[in-house]
Amino acid sequence: MSSQTMLVLASNSPRRRELMVLGGWMFHVISADIDERILPGESAEQYVRRMARSKAQIVAPQVRSGSVVIGVDTIVVDNGDILGKPVDMTEAEAMLRRLRGRTHQVYTALAVYVPADDRLEEDLCITDVPMRDFSDEELRAYVATGDPLDKAGGYAIQHRGFRPVVHLEDCYASVVGLPLCHLVRTLKKVDIMPLSDVPRNCQRTLHYQCPIYRVVLRGEA
Repeated sequence: MSSQTMLVLASNSPRRRELMVLGGWMFHVISADIDERILPGESAEQYVRRMARSKAQIVAPQVRSGSVVIGVDTIVVDNGDILGKPVDMTEAEAMLRRLRGRTHQVYTALAVYVPADDRLEEDLCITDVPMRDFSDEELRAYVATGDPLDKAGGYAIQHRGFRPVVHLEDCYASVVGLPLCHLVRTLKKVDIMPLSDVPRNCQRTLHYQCPIYRVVLRGEA
């Protein structure tokens, strides 16, 4: 492997594509079509890891020889319940009412799959997300934009108008959809290095001073 190995991102998320660019890697995108139903008795961690792994392995037969596939899945978890993407504005409003003024978790799982060796490296980032106590008027105005409808949990942390989270002490990029420092350390296990300063690029792009990137890159978190 080398820094020039072609990476394939098994996701159609525009937010993940934008974050991947910050690593300087060569990559292209193949969307993974999988069954996202939760299995009976499956925990949030088991589910999100299975989704990331399945995305990578389903896309693998479509990639060129020598490529490495990255599967990613992000879920919102509140008291053990997995909150998916709302089906309509009514459900989006209900989710946001449930989350406001409280702390929930965002789980993002990574699966780096090397088809040539049938090798799989996995990682998981769990971020505590303290939602601010936004008003009913703010909630309804945000839902009316339609932005919540393609977001797990019904919100985008990076939305400048709504600003659902005032203060965060964990990985911001994971809540957006791709924990870049976790990805860096996972790709290093298959000898793929970043071609740019990922922590610097991530913090500048997301306008966030990350307090944990050093410990993540050292493998301590």
